[in-house]
Amino acid sequence: MSELVHGNLDGLREAVRSRLAALLEREPEPDAFLSRALMRELAELSNGINREVAVYLTRDGDILDVAVGTDAEVELRDLRLRRSSRRLSRVRCVHTHPNGDGRLSDVDLSALRDFRYDAMVAVGCLNGEPTDVQAAFLDAGSELLIEGPVRWYRVPDADWLAQIERSDALVGREATDEVAPERERAVLMGIESQEILQELARLAETAGAEVVGSFLQKRQRPDGATFIGRGRAEELARDCQALEADLCIFDEELTGIQARNLEDLLGVKVVDRTSLILDIFAQRASSSEGKLQVELAQLQYRSARLVHLGQGLSRLAGGIGTRGPGESKLEIDRRRIRERMADLRQRLQEVERQRSIRRRSRERAEVPVVALVGYTNAGKSSLLNKLTGSGVYVEDQLFATLDAVSRRMETTEHTPYLLVDTVGFIRKLPHDLVSAFRSTLEEAALADVLVIVSDGASQYRQEQHATVEEVLAQLGAVDQPRIEVLNKADLPDCAPALPGVIPVSAKTGAGLDDLREAIARALQKGTVTVTVFLPYSRGSDLQKIRGMGRVLDESFTDEGTKLTLVMPVAERDRMLARFGAVLA
Repeated sequence: MSELVHGNLDGLREAVRSRLAALLEREPEPDAFLSRALMRELAELSNGINREVAVYLTRDGDILDVAVGTDAEVELRDLRLRRSSRRLSRVRCVHTHPNGDGRLSDVDLSALRDFRYDAMVAVGCLNGEPTDVQAAFLDAGSELLIEGPVRWYRVPDADWLAQIERSDALVGREATDEVAPERERAVLMGIESQEILQELARLAETAGAEVVGSFLQKRQRPDGATFIGRGRAEELARDCQALEADLCIFDEELTGIQARNLEDLLGVKVVDRTSLILDIFAQRASSSEGKLQVELAQLQYRSARLVHLGQGLSRLAGGIGTRGPGESKLEIDRRRIRERMADLRQRLQEVERQRSIRRRSRERAEVPVVALVGYTNAGKSSLLNKLTGSGVYVEDQLFATLDAVSRRMETTEHTPYLLVDTVGFIRKLPHDLVSAFRSTLEEAALADVLVIVSDGASQYRQEQHATVEEVLAQLGAVDQPRIEVLNKADLPDCAPALPGVIPVSAKTGAGLDDLREAIARALQKGTVTVTVFLPYSRGSDLQKIRGMGRVLDESFTDEGTKLTLVMPVAERDRMLARFGAVLA
């Protein structure tokens, strides 16, 4: 019989286990909400082992289950005698508090809502005797009715049994009018700093979650099984239950085993930072290329964790006669993912081929590219709109822009260039995203000038700028001329600009003339304006020289053609060596 008792049984003598199992054989008392004799026995057992003990009673008074916890808590179970998840379960939970306190905790009340118990009851125990008892019931709309605490021998059996009947007539029978889906309630967990958790909270809110709690645990190295250690995970499980969380978001990338173990311990969905960012990208992607890139990144992320998901499908060993359904399904999933990833890569290669054609066309036309780069939500799209008069989507949220957007502009000297808005960077940008979005990110790597936009109102702008530099280094964008811009200069908490940094406001337009002049100067660096003269007899060379630079002026004399061009210094030297053109 002792094997029918659940929970923390380590160190318990067989005689104690037998007494706990014998509770399942007690004669029911249908007219008693909670038998006095049962309370006495639970108190004696609980104080004797200094652990919480829980029993689950049906409406007929039968004990359905027995569980043992620690001195501080017992794992509360979901035992339903009804199929409907909205109606009451027809089971009431009674558990002890061996510290003598008979009041219900926040975790108890949260479990009452989650598991739809008929009632949640706490019995205080001290020196082997019951002390006080408190009960809680659900009402319409999942509101709580809390009774007591009362002395254990004054439990109002008839009143509390009647309350179960009243609750049963209300709970789960509310009107089912269509309402907007509720946002998922998220608990955050990090191991670095509170500042990092603030950014994680913004990511969670961008994804559509409601952050109800955040926790920090300083660790030198993550635990291989649960990342934060089993003890801390068990504490986090109680926090999630008390806060009625739907999911827990970790600020680090979890392995498949860690995620699975944490979900088992926490009892809620577990999401890591990478999965969260991928979810945001999936919501934001609007172009066909963006959707393909996001799907590829998601499949790359999931394929690395598929083996851990498959372990729970079958525990049979390999070999003839021993291949289980888990291995079969795992191989099918792997094959489907590989086939889909191959298809996505092929389609993206076609998109990249078209992008390369457009890029070569720009290069032939000698149209330079100026790329706006920076941390996500630094105001790059707002800056593009203010400079070009465009209507690119902007919002005070992370990753509002995923697709590279370009607009043609001219300097005051009428030098044309393309101003490109790129996807924002972020700390710990997932490798799968960098790989999938490489063609888009190459707009920054291949740009002629980089305008690095920093959020002047962010207290973490230095750390964010370091992240931008790190991602640019990964992309190989290290040699281009750079213009440092401090955005949001109109805000009172904007940091003072350092020497060489241009303060601007994408909202008011302040500082944009200085930025335009800086872009013009950067585009002129490394180029020269030359005027050449060629006689008409060398008309074939004239056409080739035109292709080596951008023609500013062309005039004709009796002897030949006079050209004024802007070209890189190296191209000028090559032109003189190859064609022997005469500088006018």
